Amino acid sequence: MSDNQASLAARFRGYFPVVIDVETAGFNAQTDALLEIAAVTLRMDEQGILHPDQIFHRHITPFEGANLEQAALDFNGIDPDCPLRGAVAESDAMKDLCKDIRKAQKNAACQRSVIVAHNANFDQSFVNAAIERSSIKRTPFHPFVSFDTTSLAGLAVGQTVLVKACREAGIEFDQKEAHSALYDAQKTAELFCFIVNRYKSLGGWPLSAQETEQ
Repeated sequence: MSDNQASLAARFRGYFPVVIDVETAGFNAQTDALLEIAAVTLRMDEQGILHPDQIFHRHITPFEGANLEQAALDFNGIDPDCPLRGAVAESDAMKDLCKDIRKAQKNAACQRSVIVAHNANFDQSFVNAAIERSSIKRTPFHPFVSFDTTSLAGLAVGQTVLVKACREAGIEFDQKEAHSALYDAQKTAELFCFIVNRYKSLGGWPLSAQETEQ
């Protein structure tokens, strides 16, 4: 396989996939607090096999005036006031994230980053809202394109729930660790890599010259 065929830029049309998971204090990205964010970048080896790479993780202090839904806090088990969280300001977290992703994106010779997430619209809406609140002008992320592992897993392994999809793919998943942004992002990254690599192993990628010309 040529170097070009074995590159992230070639595989995803210049997009740099970044697996993201968020934990929040509700479902409304405009009003509810973003409490935790994790991102996992990906790398492609010389054989064109996709692997999880670098990890970004921050606990976040609710932005001023943020709504905190108790039901959401009960679900994810986060105490926003716990000093042991080591939470940072939302603007600092998002600026650090964008800086790290821009650097990784450039190193991969990609032009734009695309969010990969399980139920991607939810995570993307919170990322976009936090970036806007942080007045970040140079966001690396495409504002609306995303890769949703819920849909991809439904196609590839016949499951849409993250834990069930992972187990169907042979990926270990400890439900006691679930609803941690870091753990869920890592497992989503493993699942996305499994799906992309499985498609390749079945002969779906790279496209043959004849198929490309049609």
